[in-house]
Amino acid sequence: MATASHSAAAWPAAAASLDAANAVHRGRPQQIAGAVGVGLFLCWIAYQLVTNTAFRWHVVGEYIFSAPVLAGVQMTLFLTFLTLLLGSLLGIALAVMRLSRNPILNMSASAYVWFFRGVPSLVQLIFWFNFASLFPTIELGIPFGGPKLLSIATNDAVTPLVAALLGLGLVEAAYMGEIIRGGILSVDAGQVDASRALGMKPFYRLRRIILPQAMRSIIPSASNQFISLLKWTALASVVSLGELLLATQTIYNRNFQVIPLLTVAALWYLLLTSIFTLVQMRIEAYFSRGHRR
Repeated sequence: MATASHSAAAWPAAAASLDAANAVHRGRPQQIAGAVGVGLFLCWIAYQLVTNTAFRWHVVGEYIFSAPVLAGVQMTLFLTFLTLLLGSLLGIALAVMRLSRNPILNMSASAYVWFFRGVPSLVQLIFWFNFASLFPTIELGIPFGGPKLLSIATNDAVTPLVAALLGLGLVEAAYMGEIIRGGILSVDAGQVDASRALGMKPFYRLRRIILPQAMRSIIPSASNQFISLLKWTALASVVSLGELLLATQTIYNRNFQVIPLLTVAALWYLLLTSIFTLVQMRIEAYFSRGHRR
């Protein structure tokens, strides 16, 4: 009787395994068809890259390491790192303000995030580039008719680099603030309570206890944001900043080789994002020590 009972109990499990195997077997034709379709599409792309003379690979090879393009790459990297620095510093401040119990600080940070995430970066770039139309001069002094300590023409202060830094950096700060806030919230509340019990000051507690533990959650999203920022720098071409895209545009406006020069820009962006992706993986591995599953 025990043997019969055991056999009866095994039947449902065997039937479930058979159904799963049949489902996998039924799914294989669709998977094979999908793989064949993707493979054919990739072969078509490779064929076009090799045989389509409009790509003009000899022109790509001529300009990919030219002096104007390399100068554009340098400006792209400079703007990216400078914008990341500004966005990270402001982002930390915004994250702390958003987590504050003070309603004025909390609401101010929330309004900042709402505004700068809601207005497109391109619109803000053009706005800052034309800031002189709103304020012809930038003055520092006592308001409401008081003496002026400093006065400078806005066009002299807001250069294309400054306009790009403000247009991209203020938006980056809004995104980084939310990323950092999420990382801080991921830290166990017991760690915060323990640091308070030890009498740590708020700034010291944030710097030595909270942020080091939050980095494991911050790094992946911040790294992706950095790679996106690298590509956003192409928007600075509209304010005449000599980054990579504007460098290639200037060349193809002279020789009309539009596709080859855009290919040069695309190859440089792919190279830079690939390098930073590898760096991202190393940084994530470093901060994930002791937490790998």
